[in-house]
Amino acid sequence: MDDRPVPHPTLFRLGLAGLGLIQLTNGLYALFWPRSFYEDFPLGRGWVEAIPAYNSHLLADVGALFVATGALMLMAAVWLERRLALAALITWLLFAVPHVLYHLGNLGPYDTADTVGNVVALGLTVLIPLALLALLVRRAPA
Repeated sequence: MDDRPVPHPTLFRLGLAGLGLIQLTNGLYALFWPRSFYEDFPLGRGWVEAIPAYNSHLLADVGALFVATGALMLMAAVWLERRLALAALITWLLFAVPHVLYHLGNLGPYDTADTVGNVVALGLTVLIPLALLALLVRRAPA
């Protein structure tokens, strides 16, 4: 990858920072309050609890993973260096794609509103970084 600046810097900052803040918030929640994250995430809807079983070690590890990827996305948003943005987006997608595929195959426990919420929220965690990645790797006209 070359050293060209990131295209559309405001869009990239918003996209990377938005993903990072959501991931960091969810990660801190799971890391420090794993039982509550398990029973109540998101906003009292119980999406995690719908697919048992509770394991505090696993949820703390997931929280730490979320904090780490959230921090990476925020650093990429602040520093806005092309190679860091590329690495952050690829790292994010290596997590998000299997995560989304798992949940798309396990929507049975949810009512219609929660199914739609899962599909939309998780779908955006793949579509936003894919769109940013496409902008990032596109070559400038000669």
